[in-house]
Amino acid sequence: MAAEKKWYANADEIAAFENSINPNWDKTARMSMWHNHLDLTKAEAVARLTKNYTADISDFDMIEGQAAMMADSIADGIVKQFPQMFTK
Repeated sequence: MAAEKKWYANADEIAAFENSINPNWDKTARMSMWHNHLDLTKAEAVARLTKNYTADISDFDMIEGQAAMMADSIADGIVKQFPQMFTK
């Protein structure tokens, strides 16, 4: 599907942008994270639309965990970029 290709291309653009503003955010790793996020989001949407609510809930839980992992990686990159701002 053309729209889905654009969706994933947008994820790649986001990953490239993230890497451009913080080299501690590896572009390839960020692309993988974004693609995984989109895969999970698509699976949840399909589950919801097909009224498979058990899968919908499970997929949402996976999205939430994956989003938390992405947030942690963003925080780690910020700490690495500005270590002087984060002293123990």
